[in-house]
Amino acid sequence: QVQLVESGGGLVQAGGSLRVFCEASGRTFSNYAMGWFRQAAGKEREFVAAISRNGGITSYRDSVKGRFTISRDNAQNTVFLRMNSLKPEDTAVYYCAARYGAVGRIYEYEYDYWGQGTQVTVSS
Repeated sequence: QVQLVESGGGLVQAGGSLRVFCEASGRTFSNYAMGWFRQAAGKEREFVAAISRNGGITSYRDSVKGRFTISRDNAQNTVFLRMNSLKPEDTAVYYCAARYGAVGRIYEYEYDYWGQGTQVTVSS
């Protein structure tokens, strides 16, 4: 089992920045690729970003490219999502997910473990 706990969410004005964190425990963190997903009210959960287990490969949904950066610190068992130039449409609950394997994927079903989520609200 891998336990994932997100933190760092909050309220920010449009154009502002926020960094959310996800701390893992239970298994060898460096064996897992990691992903961030989000779910806005009334919408389905969607892929945001993913990072390979060694941090060398990242991927993003088009709408966040150039604004969001995913990174990880395997020594600290933590994955980060830095969000810049935030927009009201980025408002959602942000979830991190772990996938046993080398490379992150964009589909929910490919992930083995999920955190409880952290709320990010961007005001206009």
